[in-house]
Amino acid sequence: MLLQNRPSDSVTAVHDRLYRSLRTQVMHGEFAPGQPLTLRGIGKTYGVSMTPAREAVRRLVAEGALTMSSSGRVSTPELSNERIEEMAAIRALLEPELASRALPRAHFALIERLQTINAANAEAVAKQDAVAYIRTNLEFHRTLYLRAQAPAMLAIAETVWLQLGPTMRALYGRLRRNEPPQHHRMILAALRAGDEPGLRLAVRTDVTQGLRHLVT
Repeated sequence: MLLQNRPSDSVTAVHDRLYRSLRTQVMHGEFAPGQPLTLRGIGKTYGVSMTPAREAVRRLVAEGALTMSSSGRVSTPELSNERIEEMAAIRALLEPELASRALPRAHFALIERLQTINAANAEAVAKQDAVAYIRTNLEFHRTLYLRAQAPAMLAIAETVWLQLGPTMRALYGRLRRNEPPQHHRMILAALRAGDEPGLRLAVRTDVTQGLRHLVT
């Protein structure tokens, strides 16, 4: 995955593409919890110099997607039980509200799109593809929440997803799913029925249930 400079590219543009690519990888669970990353390794993998690698890492550390020790060692986060519970609580508060705000705009085309994404999610489960599972799961939620027209709230939710990415990968490995999340079907049913309490409950259960398996 090279991000080589082209003559028209500025250092800022290269850095921004690298940042977005790394951010997506972390969010989708392509890195394990505690996996070390080096600027040299990032530069070699993406075909960039140390400067954009350093700036991308700095931004991701600021967002909580990566951690940096006092000695400068960079890695993906290893969340404590307390931190996992905090992240689950944020999702339980924020995402049902986003879904509720989206409900008045949940027309047939949206529900059809969500069904298509859920089918891709089921296919990822059948293939035991953890990254595709996490990606399609988040796509399902983000597609719904975009209809809430609450960009600040959605940005907070995405920051939580970002910090949880490696942890969700670990969760997938522990659960060994063999069927897609049943609560997605409940979310779709609530959207069709215009059932706000049912929608809130389905979303809250869906976004918190799995994380409980990681808390020992």
